[in-house]
Amino acid sequence: MNRPSVRILLATWNGATHLSEQLDSYLTQDMPDWGLWVSDDGSTDDTWDILEAFRDAHPDREIRLLHGPCHGAAANFLSLLTHPDLPPGPVALSDQDDVWMPHRLSRGLAGVTGHDRAALYGSITTETDPDLVPLRTQKGPLPPPSFQNALVQNIVAGNTITLNGPALRALRASGAPDIPYHDWWIYLRLAGIGAHITLDDVPVLYYRQHARNVIGAHRGAMARLQRARALVRGTYRDWLRANLTALLARPGGLIPAHAEAARILLTMRPRPRALILSGAHRSTPAGQRLLQMLARTGRL
Repeated sequence: MNRPSVRILLATWNGATHLSEQLDSYLTQDMPDWGLWVSDDGSTDDTWDILEAFRDAHPDREIRLLHGPCHGAAANFLSLLTHPDLPPGPVALSDQDDVWMPHRLSRGLAGVTGHDRAALYGSITTETDPDLVPLRTQKGPLPPPSFQNALVQNIVAGNTITLNGPALRALRASGAPDIPYHDWWIYLRLAGIGAHITLDDVPVLYYRQHARNVIGAHRGAMARLQRARALVRGTYRDWLRANLTALLARPGGLIPAHAEAARILLTMRPRPRALILSGAHRSTPAGQRLLQMLARTGRL
């Protein structure tokens, strides 16, 4: 069995309905030299059987099936990223219900190759209905990434993330904290150490929207309602505190100014002043006005 040049990290949970299509899309990659590590979070449907059948059908590939921590999607992905047996090379994260375009791996690797420091690649996606009928593709360039943005917003789609070896090492050094979203954590942690972050405006996968999405796309009336509830109930504030607490608990590699900005945003009162001094900002003027309103009303 040859050592693959990149490993796909797939987190699954009761994904039997769409899983086979995702697995098959790995086989169509224009860069075929990949391995697959899967963490299943206690599925009660046919997910595990599908995974075993796929592994048995490809004995020439490095395919490893693991049992996850059963503590949600973020913990499941972090259990893969920090697994003690995972080799140090590049990794590409995968959801269970998408379908990858043939250039998913090659574009991701191109985006993180040639950097001595940590590097992260992400891209836009083409959203589809449950039957993979395209609905929309994000238009225009993605917002510019920065640590000050990562403090209060995630702009990196987790299902498009590719990491080089130094980025993987940096994440492993910070352990597997109890945080709300693995992709937001990856963006925050790597931006904090000054990683090279590439956000591609070419879609690399079909992002299937269906009733059982763990998160789903951030568009539409339901998505707006969910965000509003998170803001009103203080859930967003709790997310920020969990992220910042985890970041400062193991600050190795953090740029000192970034560590200080995180500390200010976590602890300083009054909150509007903390927002100003930390430099934290969202990617749109409307989003920034909302952030300022949350600071004034004690929900930040």
